[in-house]
Amino acid sequence: MMRIRLGVIPGLVAALALTAPAQAAGDAEAGAGKVATCVACHGQGGVSTNPEYPSLAGQVPGYVGKQLHAFKSGKRQNPVMSPMAVPLSEEDIADIDAYYAAQEAPQRFIGEEQVEAARRGERIYRGGYRPFSVAACMGCHGPGGHGIPPHYPRLSGQQAAYLENQLLAFKSGEREHDIMNPIAFKLSREQIRDIALYVSALE
Repeated sequence: MMRIRLGVIPGLVAALALTAPAQAAGDAEAGAGKVATCVACHGQGGVSTNPEYPSLAGQVPGYVGKQLHAFKSGKRQNPVMSPMAVPLSEEDIADIDAYYAAQEAPQRFIGEEQVEAARRGERIYRGGYRPFSVAACMGCHGPGGHGIPPHYPRLSGQQAAYLENQLLAFKSGEREHDIMNPIAFKLSREQIRDIALYVSALE
């Protein structure tokens, strides 16, 4: 089986530069000493090997912190993350955010037999889906899937199964987001799977 990594369309390289992460506000070195309990789910250095849990390495500055604040306040609920976030101080959250933003994002690959599905996903990611007025995903997540700090997360490098599960959660309303819920609701399960596969393997 050939393992394939998808690249950014050459004409979009300049646009990609505009989405480069800003510097995180916390102390990454201090954060390294505060993530010991995170490793069990999110992996060493924030690279998860379990598709149930997201990789945090290379995430845009501010996004991990935003999610920790949401878990801490109860705005976002999760039986594992909510109690772990409650005791974190503002400084802890900033440092953890900075640590993960400073790590190198993992590389994901797809098999040769998955290329056709990934290309279907590419068409929606880059051009949207006009029949249902779905905007192009790269408008918020960037042409290379690197995200836009602090609100729009990096998607490239995540496991395709995790991305698919999150899109399905947005589609069902299990996970709430003003922008993602109506977008995911309009997409079929096959389209969601194709998009997740494509963006996971972007550089």
